[in-house]
This record gives sequence, C-alpha cells and structure tokens, in this order.
Amino acid sequence: MSLLRVSGLSKSFGGLMAVDGVSFGVEAGQLVALIGPNGAGKSTCFNMVNGQLRPSSGSIVFDGHELVGRRPRDIWRLGVGRTFQIAATFNSMTVLENVQMALVSRERKLFGLWKAASSWFEEEAMALLDQVGMAADAHRACGVLAYGDVKRVELAIALANRPRLLLMDEPTAGMAPEERNDLMALTRRLVTERKIGVLFTEHSMDVVFAYADRMIVLARGRLIAEGSADAIRNNARVQEVYLGAGRTFEQRTLLADADSDGARQ
Repeated sequence: MSLLRVSGLSKSFGGLMAVDGVSFGVEAGQLVALIGPNGAGKSTCFNMVNGQLRPSSGSIVFDGHELVGRRPRDIWRLGVGRTFQIAATFNSMTVLENVQMALVSRERKLFGLWKAASSWFEEEAMALLDQVGMAADAHRACGVLAYGDVKRVELAIALANRPRLLLMDEPTAGMAPEERNDLMALTRRLVTERKIGVLFTEHSMDVVFAYADRMIVLARGRLIAEGSADAIRNNARVQEVYLGAGRTFEQRTLLADADSDGARQ
C-alpha cells in the first residue's frame, strides 16, 4: 500500500478546472517530483494534499487516513510535514529557538507554558540541527543567516513533528547551484535514514533529474506522464507540452552546473 494515495483528484474554480482527475502514489523512502509548465495545476494539487484547499472531488489517503476535509493542522499532526517556497522562520529568534517552538507545538504546550520556551526540548532540537548541519549556528538569529542555511533550519522545523511524509514546495528556489545540491543531497540522506516519503514541486530540472525517484507530470490540470527519469526524459508528450517540440531534457549534475558557473566568472 502507498504511504500516500491520491485518487481522481479534481478542483474547479468557477468554470476553470485547475486539476482534473489526477491520481498518483508516494511510497515510504521515495522522492517524487510533481512537475509541469506554469498553470499545470501543481500548486493546486499540492495545496489539496496539505489541506489548504478542499478538492471538488476525489480522495487523498495518507497512511490509511482520508485527508479530504481535514484542516492543515490536523494533517500535520497525522505526520505530514511541509516546507515552503519562501522559507518560513522567525527571523528575530535564534536557530535553536525556531526548532524548539516546533517541538513545543508538537507536544501541544503552546497554551500551557509555565516556563520560558527556550528551556523546552533543547537536546532534541540540537539533535535535529545536527542532522541538517546547523548545530554550530544554533544561537545565531535566523535573520542573519544565508538563504541556504535558512532552508536547512526550515527542514529541521519540518522534521520536528517526526513526519512520515514531507511536502516540499520549490525547496531550492532562490538558491545557488551548490546550495541546491547540498540541500537535496541532505534530503535524500534523511529520506533514506528515516524511511519517509517526499513529494516536491520544482522548476529546476537539474534538481528533478538528479534526485527524484519518480516524476509526475501535469499539464492543464491533467496527469500526462508518470515514471522514472529515463521514462520522462524520453516521453514525446512531455517534451512537446513542457519543453517544446524537438527539445529533450538534458541529464546534468548540479555540481557540474556549479563548476560551469564558476568557470564563467
């Protein structure tokens, strides 16, 4: 059984069908990329899985639980974490405090604090920061960090709830090639170690082809292809709709891109 099973998912806004009968699954220990041209329905589909939008029809089952009709907070408590295209952290708080607040929320202590939040779960928060390579920056304010480091902190916050499924919305947006490679390599390691499933949206094809186990391709709200990197790269329909007739996806590594960028400087 899939960790996440989406079946016949549809969403209309007035007369516009943004998502039309989409079905797919995500397994534990697997990175699945949800890709497509602008207006394909990726964000709408993603937000329905997360509970921010209610489907017009269809089913979303996570670990045996139907998610349709549940609030994002309730979905989070079932074990679905999320990161955002624009990193969501508290800039005035330290790296450690950001993760501690996520842990406090997980234990539902936000409305019953009788001592400072900085004294809660410090050891567990430090362990999470160590996993994402940010332990040395634990006492720095998030507002002074490089953007790539902020994304690492956001990942630690998402992991604080011990998710079995992680939704990542444009995880490498705004990052340099080497930063993209570092973050996705870290995500791959965590997926392997924790046996969690990851569903991510991404515009950078080098990221997708370097790290996705499977790809789901949408166009005009419909699923037009699903499969491995090789299957998608050679799919004529995907080439026509996504990149234009006669063009193909190039298989490149992110580090090679970084080297090329450096050579041009």
